Amino acid sequence: MFKKLSIKIGFTETEIKVLLFLIAIFLAGFTYIKVIRGGTEATYKEFDYSKEESSLLKSEQGDSLEEASLSGGKDSIRKQVLELKEKPYKTNTKKEPAEKSINLNTASREELMKISGVGEKTAGNIFSYREKEGKFKTLDELMNVKGIGEAKLAKFKKYLFIK
Repeated sequence: MFKKLSIKIGFTETEIKVLLFLIAIFLAGFTYIKVIRGGTEATYKEFDYSKEESSLLKSEQGDSLEEASLSGGKDSIRKQVLELKEKPYKTNTKKEPAEKSINLNTASREELMKISGVGEKTAGNIFSYREKEGKFKTLDELMNVKGIGEAKLAKFKKYLFIK
């Protein structure tokens, strides 16, 4: 049956099977929507834009859009649209010590923490290592301290000296 049809139409047997399958699926879906479901139309929700419209009209009359939205009892436009939260950002307020100003063998944790790149944990590790192993003989011994690698040592080596 498909051979005769394929010769008349010019399609291969596989193409004819695919077309018949698509037609069958289309008819099944159409039957389901119109007959079984009853052909009900989709319901649309209405939205009241009057508040937004009034704030826009106020902004056209000279008020800023932010003032117009605030007068409606809402947050600022910046918070509404961009959803930004105002929060203070931490800034690096560490003042760099002078070069070769901190004696590694006598420095306290607080003095070590003045160096950029040395936090509470690293200063504690240096302090613990110094108590355990004794005084440092060279700055390169800092490589033995947990959490200090070549890159970190290179950052703060210039502030330290050994006496």
